[in-house]
Amino acid sequence: MTDHVRSTARPDFLDKPSLQGEKVLLRPVTADDVDALMPMLLDAEAARLTGSHHYDGLDEGRIRSWYGSRAEQDDRLDLAVVERATGDVIGEVVLNQWDPGNGSCNFRICLAPGTYGRGLGTEATRLIVGYGFEELGLHRISLEVYAFNPRARRAYEKAGFVAEGVLRDALLWEGERVDSTVMSILAPEWFRHGGRPEAAGHAPD
Repeated sequence: MTDHVRSTARPDFLDKPSLQGEKVLLRPVTADDVDALMPMLLDAEAARLTGSHHYDGLDEGRIRSWYGSRAEQDDRLDLAVVERATGDVIGEVVLNQWDPGNGSCNFRICLAPGTYGRGLGTEATRLIVGYGFEELGLHRISLEVYAFNPRARRAYEKAGFVAEGVLRDALLWEGERVDSTVMSILAPEWFRHGGRPEAAGHAPD
């Protein structure tokens, strides 16, 4: 089925899939995952990289209620990232801010401290982005990445995201104004390179 035909149908966000890669498994996130996710949610560096100002005031009860309600959401997809080698929940990936009129979603990912630099985030990104295009019929998936997070930007580029522009002084963090880069990947690009632009000869500038 072509991307044009798929994009005319309403995405089935109520179907919460399990997606398996070589290093990670993505599966529906639940309230039972909160204990594993709390170190990530309370990590100061993760908060800085995602621009989360109120990470130290989190209410665990409300967090459990939040994650317990994810299966009922019909306009977004929240999946836990599980490292296959250990079976540990190490983070989450999300497609949210669904725009039905334009067939687009926002993407975000957050991983637990100590899991960076092993390709886990890049693989998780490819898995959920591929699902978004191939199964949900999305046309555009976008994100924002802060200027002080070049590691994440490189991971997004490796998965096929392209920089579109800069939101100047988008974040105020500990007295410093920080730019944010808007990035996106489009369905035709995904179907050309499958989330591996460099292997397909489409290296980012």
